[in-house]
Amino acid sequence: MRKQFSTAILCLASSAAAAGTIYKCSEAGKLSYHDRPCGPGAQVLRVQAAPAPAPEAVQRLARERAQLQEIEEARTAREQQAAREAVRAQRAAAAVRRRCDKLRLQHKWASEDARRAGRDDAERARTQARRQAEALAVECPA
Repeated sequence: MRKQFSTAILCLASSAAAAGTIYKCSEAGKLSYHDRPCGPGAQVLRVQAAPAPAPEAVQRLARERAQLQEIEEARTAREQQAAREAVRAQRAAAAVRRRCDKLRLQHKWASEDARRAGRDDAERARTQARRQAEALAVECPA
């Protein structure tokens, strides 16, 4: 916003200095401003243009505009960094979900194997199912 304001001031100051005289015309009660004399039947109110701004003011406005541009660039950089971090966090969360889904599936398969195992393999299958459940509980507590 300030960038637009300072740019507008510079434009007005430079155009006013270049134009010289500004004519304020009143036609049917409406005011308008022109760089040429008003048409016939219009009331002419001649207004002298303001003097050109001092060089110091122009330099100050240029410095302020540069500072505002730096602030805007820094804000944009922060927003881009935040967006990159959000993408990284989403990818990490997706990786955790995939890992947890894989562990749940392995636990399910180990439990099914334990139920189907014969007398000789039953203890080994129950141990494997218990270990899968423990791994799932450690990595995916919820």
